[in-house]
Amino acid sequence: MEEYQENKLILKDVSKNAIEILIFSSKYLIDELIETCLKFIKNNLEFETVVDILKLSDLMNLTQLIDYSYQFILENFEEFIKTSFFLELEENHLNLILLNDYLFINEFELFQSIIKWGKHKSNINQEKENQKLEKEEKEKLQDQISNIIDKIRFIDFSNKELADILKEELIPNEISQQLIKLLIIKTQENENELNQFIEKQNSLIFKSRMKFKSSTIIQEKKQLKKLEEWINDDEFLFKMKLGYSTKKDGFDCKKWHDICDNKGKTLIIIKTKDNYIFGGFTSIGFINDKSKWREKDRSKEYGYIPDSNAFIFSLRNDKNDRKPEKFSIQKGKEQYAIWSYSTYGPCFAGGPDFRIETNLQNGYSNFGHTYNLPNGIEYGTNEARSYLAGSIDKWKVHELETYFI
Repeated sequence: MEEYQENKLILKDVSKNAIEILIFSSKYLIDELIETCLKFIKNNLEFETVVDILKLSDLMNLTQLIDYSYQFILENFEEFIKTSFFLELEENHLNLILLNDYLFINEFELFQSIIKWGKHKSNINQEKENQKLEKEEKEKLQDQISNIIDKIRFIDFSNKELADILKEELIPNEISQQLIKLLIIKTQENENELNQFIEKQNSLIFKSRMKFKSSTIIQEKKQLKKLEEWINDDEFLFKMKLGYSTKKDGFDCKKWHDICDNKGKTLIIIKTKDNYIFGGFTSIGFINDKSKWREKDRSKEYGYIPDSNAFIFSLRNDKNDRKPEKFSIQKGKEQYAIWSYSTYGPCFAGGPDFRIETNLQNGYSNFGHTYNLPNGIEYGTNEARSYLAGSIDKWKVHELETYFI
């Protein structure tokens, strides 16, 4: 307790009291009280307290509290780096955070925040432009960020961003030389040469963070986190493989089936021209093997594929001001989960709850036929049928992405 008082860490009174009790209960091994304190602190972490709590946790070797603090920072990292509290983060903690592949942040903005952090730690005026720093200041800043900068994923910088940071001469020489080579190759726009160059490197600066880098639809952290939660797979982002995208493959139904049929776990993401974002997940996939269809459909040109784990989701619905939602299949209707027909694009259920038409550019929805509706919405109403895409059959597909897991 004396050790804590000597450090005079500035914490909100409520958190300070909980930590004092935690230290006391840890000393006398009062397990139930320890658990209560940890839970309370975890649920009340804030930007203005988390850095000081990390400092105290280091001092008292409170490893579980360090884990909670990291989790809080990682979940709110995009907002956290914009605060003054980020500048107070100790180098050892910042290093560990930057090793994380799931920061889901613009890497150039992160670099700029690291420079601000380095200036703060080096007592350099934040208002002074980087290019106007004195030689001594640049050397001081380089020294401060030398153990941090190799965790920045420069591979995700644009050519202009790479050129700009090289002009500022803030990066240690060894990394600068690597970035010059990278910029030259990227400027040549030779993808094969770029890939060969990256494969030969053994550095984090050439490794992208794990995110929907290939997606032009999923741009928000909360959307990604929801998909990860719903699919319930810790390796979700590592396993994701973009199979088909209308951005790169065009609106071609036959090509979609050639690429996407019989691939197992499949995720469909759709963005309409009215900016609705929704889709569906199947753990079975879109199967053209009739032996896997519902038995009574095997003599037809189309058939239902049973899947009790399938679900539909809505990620963006501005009209109804709804948060991201998942809609599981109705009990007893699992045999109607997916509809397979070579003439159409992806189709969920027999309503169908939603279907992409032959040209992949139009869609139809009778939401609620097979999958659960949001609370308070009745099946068959215009509200239900237009919920996913804003209308029943007049909505247009702006983008369609299909991922395999």
